[in-house]
Order: sequence, then C-alpha cells, then structure tokens
Amino acid sequence: MYRLRDDLAIVQTVDVFTPVVDDPYHYGAISAANALSDVYAMGATPLLALAIVGFPRAKLPMDVLEEILRGGIEKTREAGVTIAGGHSIDDPEPKYGLAVTGVVHPDRIVRNVGAQPGDQLVLTKPLGIGILTTGIKQGKTSPEAAAEAVRVMERLNRDASEAMVEVGVHAATDVTGFGLLGHLYEMTSASAVRAAIWFERIPVLEEARGLANRGAIAGGTARNLEYLEAKVDFGSLKTGEQLILADAQTSGGLLMAVPRERLEALRTALRGRGVADAHVGEITSVGHGHITVG
Repeated sequence: MYRLRDDLAIVQTVDVFTPVVDDPYHYGAISAANALSDVYAMGATPLLALAIVGFPRAKLPMDVLEEILRGGIEKTREAGVTIAGGHSIDDPEPKYGLAVTGVVHPDRIVRNVGAQPGDQLVLTKPLGIGILTTGIKQGKTSPEAAAEAVRVMERLNRDASEAMVEVGVHAATDVTGFGLLGHLYEMTSASAVRAAIWFERIPVLEEARGLANRGAIAGGTARNLEYLEAKVDFGSLKTGEQLILADAQTSGGLLMAVPRERLEALRTALRGRGVADAHVGEITSVGHGHITVG
C-alpha cells in the first residue's frame, strides 16, 4: 500500500501459480480471481493488472495458452479490471497470474491486524478446495466435486469485500495458501489476541471430508498443520478434520473479524449480495495468538 495523497492510496499485489485444474480456461479464470482477492481483502478496488505467464511452447499447443489468457481476461472483465499488458517466458511448466493495482482511501484500508476481544469471525467460502484439487491430480475427485471446486474458486470476493467495507470490520484476510488456521493465526498473533473456532459451523466442500482421509493432501497443507501444532488446541478433532482446517486454499474466501454489534448487519449485507457466509468463531481475549478449536 502506498499513500499518494490524503484521500488516495494504491494497493499492489502479485500472485502466480501452476495449474490446479485440467481445463486451461478455468485455470486462467481461477488464477485471475485468486490474484484479485488480496486487493479485495484490503477493502480496495482493483483497477489494472499485468499478466505474468510461463509456458512450455515446445510441449503444449499455443491454443492452450490462448485459453488460459481468455479465462483470465474474462474474469478480470467481470471484476471491471483491465489487463493492460504483461510478460511471458518459455518455462518447462505452465504458470499464470496477475500483478494487480487497486485504489483505496487510506483511512478505509482493511488490514489483517486489529482484531479485538469480542469480535466475531465470519467466513465467506467453504474449505476443502486444496483437498479437491489435489484429488483431481490423483484421480480421486469426482467430476461433480471438481466442478463445484471450480465454481467456488472462480467466484470473486468483490461482493464480500463491498459488504465488509459498508458495515465496517476490525480486520480481515483472504484464506489462501496458509489455510484457515494459518491465516487466522497471522491475524491473532499480530493483533495480540486469542481465538476460538467452532468446527461444526465451518462450511466444507462435502467430498473433501472423505478425500482428506484418503491421502489427497498437498505438501503445503501438511506443512501448515505441522507449523500450527504448538499454536492450536485441536481438542478431540481427528487428523482428517485438522487437515481440513489447515488445507491450503486457492482463491478461498474472506475471513473477517467484525464487532459483535455489527455481526448481523454484516451477514445481512453479505446475503443481500448473494454471498453465502458462516459465523465460525470469535476473538476470545487478549493473548499471543493461540487458537482453540471446539
């Protein structure tokens, strides 16, 4: 974030990754939605993007690249964002993403720090995306579950961001590679608070529950869980359930810490924009970031 003047700051972010689905068009659209998400998580409005591409031109036909780019362009058009150019390199493995520029009033920036005791935690997309995409690579995910994961990943966080800004929250983050608990721990540790998560209230893509017990676990998810062991009290949760909470998401939802008195206003604003939400926990007290799962 860079302040240009008293009433205007720019936000810049970049995100690039390898394919998470087989279809190149959907891969491009998911990558674009994921890159835009960091801007939305800060309560900002994305305006402009530059495409970043790695492509094995000697191994894959160029129409695959065309479909990746088409998916990205159509998703950014949906967001009202212009892809103004970019850069490509010859790469052994396909890679695609965006460098995004957005704008925000400096006094209205939403950060992933600032959560306060009594705040309620609201999540706007289900977990299990990483498990399903890993299952796709392993041939374990059903076509129906794969299609559901694509729909979730392609959904912009724009409407959720607008509701968040309208109502006012103390802190927010998008849920991506560190998983729900990893990103929540970033928030709680930086805010010097403790949190409680209610597992039964957390929305999960249904097939992910079974796949988590069948080994559809990405390396990043396993590392997330290892990192969280000393920071989270999982209670009686089984290993598969713990992995869901640590699952590395692609283009996941927003996690917001909203004052208790604004909780219903936030949920009403989200639903009015067609955003499914779940009240998944609360900030319980001051502390050093510890999380309890109940």
